[in-house]
Amino acid sequence: MKVAWPLIVNSATFAVLNFSDRLFLSNYGEDEFRASLPAGILFFTLVCGFMAMSGFVSTFVAQMWGAGDKEGCAKATAQGIIFSLISIPLIMLVAPVGLWLLQLSAHGPEVLVLEKQYFSILMWCGGGMTLSSALSGFFSGRGQTSIIMICNIIANGLNVLLNYVMIFGKWGCPEMGIAGAGWATVIGSWISPLIFAALYFSKSINAEFRTRRNLRYDSWLFRRMVRFGLPSGLHWFLDVAAFTVFVLLIGRLGPIAHIASNIALSINLIAFMPMIGMGIAASILVGQYLGRNQPDYAERVGWLALKIGAAYILVIGLSFLLFPGFYTQIFENKTAASVPFDELLKSVRILLVMLAVWGAADASALILSGALKGAGDTHFVMYFQSAVAWGFLVAGQLVLVLVLKVNFYVSWAWTLLYIVILGIGFMLRFRSNRWKRIDLLERRATVVADEDQGLATRQ
Repeated sequence: MKVAWPLIVNSATFAVLNFSDRLFLSNYGEDEFRASLPAGILFFTLVCGFMAMSGFVSTFVAQMWGAGDKEGCAKATAQGIIFSLISIPLIMLVAPVGLWLLQLSAHGPEVLVLEKQYFSILMWCGGGMTLSSALSGFFSGRGQTSIIMICNIIANGLNVLLNYVMIFGKWGCPEMGIAGAGWATVIGSWISPLIFAALYFSKSINAEFRTRRNLRYDSWLFRRMVRFGLPSGLHWFLDVAAFTVFVLLIGRLGPIAHIASNIALSINLIAFMPMIGMGIAASILVGQYLGRNQPDYAERVGWLALKIGAAYILVIGLSFLLFPGFYTQIFENKTAASVPFDELLKSVRILLVMLAVWGAADASALILSGALKGAGDTHFVMYFQSAVAWGFLVAGQLVLVLVLKVNFYVSWAWTLLYIVILGIGFMLRFRSNRWKRIDLLERRATVVADEDQGLATRQ
């Protein structure tokens, strides 16, 4: 918990940021609210792979820190920084793809215009978010998660404030609506890496880790990072892309389906985002224990993280079941302008029941996949999740929505089944202990050889 709780708070700040963003837009206008989720998740789809790959720095740093290699921590972080800088123009080049996909979604013309506007602005966040993932990996990999928490509380707190000011036009700022929400996010996304960089290159950290001297390309480390980080990036991209298909298809099923789903998924951030923090904590500690060549402790901490996450999800799931009206009424203002609120409330109640089950399976998927990635088992995570996401979720959603034209409850139930399959699959993989055989830094063979040589010398 010493490692995990700052990451949970950190993830909670992102949940608050996204929640407040949609809450403000729900009070600004229905079209703006409906446009925010599809455009926002499509943006994240195109950026998350770069973020995950640069963020794989934390796994390398964790294992090097566990092995006592301080300069190795700085060298690994430098490769993440270099990759992040390379990724900035690549992210901007995929923006037209996102606009084309929004056009294919066939949402209403008023909503589509706002989706394109919001998406185009958000794409300027990509470089900052990728660079932040790399720099924060230096601190998280060594277990200094409180630094990440404080940094992102500052950046996200500023973002929330700017959301309010720029959306509604407060304190002399012009009223910008959904564009204001986008530009506020851009500013916040670049504040975070600036703070991390100031700390990373500070006098005290440079003296201990030689961060300035080691800011250079290392071909072996860069290749290892691509080898293990690329599957992690592809895993995130393919998973989020599959979920984006679900969100875009839901938008075709009418105002009730679109608004109720936006509300339910916004509420689910309360359960989802802290589990990301717990998954990162599991990844860090598994990596550190494996770096110390203590695989049994790595296994214990993975299961412990899941137990803590499950306890949290149980409480949140009960609140979904017991107080659905409270959650729905938060968004009552303008989101229900074109639909009967009683009908909307009924729909959200049903979706929250699904989310109560969804959360338990999601906790297993997020936490144990994080533990597996901390061990370097990124190829399994990518292959398994991608196969289930596209072979089951996307294929099924296309048939259900476009061919069979089912109602949105069936579409949601199919997605729920997908999450359950992921949770069970990652649990079985972690239980198999195959991840213990992976030698991320190619050091275990050297350690064994040194021990054998020492034994021979003594004999």
